[in-house]
Amino acid sequence: MQDLTEGETLIEYIGEIINWKEALRRHPHDPKDANHTFYFHIDKDHVIDAKYGGNSSRWINHSCKPNCEADEQDGRVFIKALRNIAAGQELFYDYGLIIDAPYTRKLLAEYPCWCGAKQCRGTLLAPKDDKPGKKVRKSKKSKAANKPVKDKKKADKAVKPKKEFKEELKKVLKKSDKTGKPVKPAKSKKA
Repeated sequence: MQDLTEGETLIEYIGEIINWKEALRRHPHDPKDANHTFYFHIDKDHVIDAKYGGNSSRWINHSCKPNCEADEQDGRVFIKALRNIAAGQELFYDYGLIIDAPYTRKLLAEYPCWCGAKQCRGTLLAPKDDKPGKKVRKSKKSKAANKPVKDKKKADKAVKPKKEFKEELKKVLKKSDKTGKPVKPAKSKKA
């Protein structure tokens, strides 16, 4: 093991490159865990399926406070360090999943985030201001998170619904999974 430097390319996300029709045919990889895949969206026509021919990059987890990012270059995806990373520290990047549907409570419950970061969004889904095709750093915060709050009462009031939603989300997940374990999120990523 060794320390990693900011900007360093760590690994390429590889696997079988397939079209979306084939990806939908193969989905889910595991019927018991329908939202867990090793898909990585390349463009409107193609996806990498790391279940076939993939490497250890498919095991990098999501965090809303990542230390890595996915960098797409000419249909290839490279995982790069966003900052210096000490040897032995776990690697994370923001999956930022894109779903072209309104973000309902049911949909958010299907893609929960359990990263534990202070600025956790509570979901693996990308903020709605991240449009497909727009090159964004995966660590970008939503617009609301970037606005300074001057009134503490307003700030506390704004935070409360998110906390309440997370509690509700936990209850929904416990009901949907008799073991009480959180449902694993999808591994498909945005372009």
